[in-house]
Amino acid sequence: MLEVAVQREGEWSADIDWEKLAGEAARAAISRTPQAAWVDDPAMIEIAVRLTSNDEVHQLNHQFRHKDKPTNVLSFPMIQPDLLDTVTLNSDDGEVLLGDIVLAHGVCASEAETREISVADHASHLIVHGCLHLLGFDHQGDAEAEAMEDIERAALSMLGLHDPYPVRED
Repeated sequence: MLEVAVQREGEWSADIDWEKLAGEAARAAISRTPQAAWVDDPAMIEIAVRLTSNDEVHQLNHQFRHKDKPTNVLSFPMIQPDLLDTVTLNSDDGEVLLGDIVLAHGVCASEAETREISVADHASHLIVHGCLHLLGFDHQGDAEAEAMEDIERAALSMLGLHDPYPVRED
């Protein structure tokens, strides 16, 4: 079973059920990966999502990535990608902490406005993106980026959401 805990700080709307939104986004993301069985496994798979300010994300980005600016989403995996296949869900405690995802409100809201979509829809995309990072996906090279974007498109389609990536021309 997938458990997504959300902590909301600052300007994030109180009118949105962020727990539901984050849970649906995480389930959609994971269900499109080799770890898809984790979504319905009786063991507890845990993800923490923190919705916070640009200032906090700026600080985390500087501290952990040495980039002196806020970014839209940060992911902090608790399991090394090469060990994901060794995770035994039937462990004694039946719990796996997959990691943390942190979203910056100002960056998210600005990007949503530019894309002419809601903050909630963009946050769903960023949570999908963050979940994939927790599972070891990356976008450093073209092939990796394309594979990750394909999974994101499929997950967002499951949620009835937009394709966030423009069509690429060769």
